[in-house]
Amino acid sequence: MKVLVLGGGGREHALARALSRDPGVSELHVASGNPGTAALAHNHDVPPADPEAVVGLARPLAVDLVVVGPEAPLVAGVGDALRAAGVPCFGPDAAAARIEGSKAFAKDVMTAAGVPTAAARVCVTAAEVDAALAEFGPPYVVKEDGLAAGKGVVVTEDLAAARAHAAGSERVVIEEFLDGPEVSVFALSDGRAVVPLSPAQDFKRAYDGGAGPNTGGMGAYTPLPWAPPGLVDEVTATVVRPTVEELARRGTPYVGVLYAGLALTSRGVRVVEFNARFGDPEAQVVLDRLETPLGGLLLAAARGRLGDVPPPVGRPGAAVTVVMAAENYPDTPVTGDAIEGIEAAESVPGAYVLQAGTRIDGGRLVTSGGRVLNVVGTGADLEAARAAAYAAVARIRLRGAHHRSDIAALAASAEVASE
Repeated sequence: MKVLVLGGGGREHALARALSRDPGVSELHVASGNPGTAALAHNHDVPPADPEAVVGLARPLAVDLVVVGPEAPLVAGVGDALRAAGVPCFGPDAAAARIEGSKAFAKDVMTAAGVPTAAARVCVTAAEVDAALAEFGPPYVVKEDGLAAGKGVVVTEDLAAARAHAAGSERVVIEEFLDGPEVSVFALSDGRAVVPLSPAQDFKRAYDGGAGPNTGGMGAYTPLPWAPPGLVDEVTATVVRPTVEELARRGTPYVGVLYAGLALTSRGVRVVEFNARFGDPEAQVVLDRLETPLGGLLLAAARGRLGDVPPPVGRPGAAVTVVMAAENYPDTPVTGDAIEGIEAAESVPGAYVLQAGTRIDGGRLVTSGGRVLNVVGTGADLEAARAAAYAAVARIRLRGAHHRSDIAALAASAEVASE
């Protein structure tokens, strides 16, 4: 099977790594990729969010499957174009990808499907914003309606900051604050059948203890030793399946992975957000723990045959990923700094490095984005996985870099972590 992965970040490096372990994958391509994926696949300098360019790459390569990593190509209609050209695609069409592309659309779908989520108001005018903020009170939760690369959400006690964030967008969704720890659950769908993967937890704030601004994610881990029994089954039955069924009812069948960001509140499970792709950095640890060959699963979903394959099997043990971010991330990250020590980091037993915001400049590996590296540690349990990840982080040299030192720290002691 020939597979083309679209995207060039840490999630796509994780996808390429998992697919390279699949004995059924004979040829692997990535567009546009990064220096990390180049070691596993053929990188192609093709913009992943350009439908015509992607089809123009996939057809001559005669790929059997295209796996869309980021959200922007999905919202741009890359999935539509590939299917129209007869190329199997793992990733929803643009109409179904609105589940991530529009917070207001996602709320509408959840309401129609009876999916538990936060009460919310869609606001266009300043008066509507003020009324919603007054209704829900602090902490204020303000979300840009469209795509914002994981950074369009503000959770703050500061009314002025909430108003300022709302003023920067044409339309926002203002929600009630959900208490309790957050959990991420991925589920594969072929438009009808739904197959969940193991849950994970990520860390959105920039600094230890949940301090600092929201980011695209500073680390993640799996499994969740503190999670209530039957959580995945409950989420599948009350969140994922009703959502997939509602999208099918609307004539927009959902083919791909549906990411459910959840809060385990005092009133039960509530949806915080949906993503139309593997979450980043949770995908890095969830895919690491997947024993079932990934390519076969994704191809079955793309062909509408997910119900015909055995349920996926996970590997025992744990995985922890720590994001090394560039100086000044998540504001305006500094780029062009040299990265050294990856080979030394990967000599740590149980550790490896996934590249995200990197490029080659004059023969040197340098930074090209905010979240630069995902340093993954694996082990028999979370304590061992954490030890491997942080030992590897200590061997990497990157001027001005910062990372959180508390990823999975509470969970390693079976305590609930919540920001």
